[in-house]
Amino acid sequence: MNYNQILKEGENFLKKSNIKNPNLDTELILSKVINKKREKILLNTNNKLNNTDIIKFKNYLFRRHHKEPMAYILGYKHFWKYKFLINKSVLIPRPDTELIVEEALKYLPINKSKKILDVGTGSGCIAVSLVKERVKCKATAIDISRKAINVAKTNAKLHQVENKIKFINIDVDKYKSSNYDLIISNPPYINSIDFKRLDDDVKLHEPKIALSGGFDGFRNIKKIIIVSKKLLKLNGRLMIEIGHKQKNQSVKMLNENGYYINKISKDLSGKDRCIISTKLS
Repeated sequence: MNYNQILKEGENFLKKSNIKNPNLDTELILSKVINKKREKILLNTNNKLNNTDIIKFKNYLFRRHHKEPMAYILGYKHFWKYKFLINKSVLIPRPDTELIVEEALKYLPINKSKKILDVGTGSGCIAVSLVKERVKCKATAIDISRKAINVAKTNAKLHQVENKIKFINIDVDKYKSSNYDLIISNPPYINSIDFKRLDDDVKLHEPKIALSGGFDGFRNIKKIIIVSKKLLKLNGRLMIEIGHKQKNQSVKMLNENGYYINKISKDLSGKDRCIISTKLS
């Protein structure tokens, strides 16, 4: 069987499973199996595959047929300017979360050393991206999942910033170290009803602990706002990703806890997605 034949077979199989991008996904799976770029594959469609590769290809294809996200099948996801290794222990980094990186970089001067705390670090994509861009800054990244911390540590080593980020397996309300210039977080904020409506790719495969924010989706946002008051310096910044319907509730809670709202950034769809605030008291 050659590249062209297996790509057609794979595409048809995924089409029947109602996969959104059967053509692209099939090419990416073949690219992973034979360790060649898609461009090379498409320029050499008559090249033959050995039996081992055909079996590997079909195994990956079957995983995609069962709605497993491509990022887990490939084992990586691009975020900001970098490539991050991921597995089912961590949420797949989203383009919308790059908003936090964008806003944090505006706040962090290039030549100054600032102390950053990343709450619920997951794959480590936010913390790693920030210390790669701001070489004088140091970060602490915490997560309640030990498996997530292990993934984040791997990514810090991959990007050669392991000496600039301290990883701790802990819940934020048990964390006591303070005096941070900046706290960033993409917490679980999906409410119970919306969770049931998620695509199978997300609902069946990504870690629920990294998605579900309880009945109203606000549990973790509330906790981070309250705890960050103790952890931030006076005039320190808090940047949180929120669900697009959580703006008013978040603003109210921030105001009640002595924060000034600097800005509310919108995501790629024009929905409220990131609240930037300053601790004033």
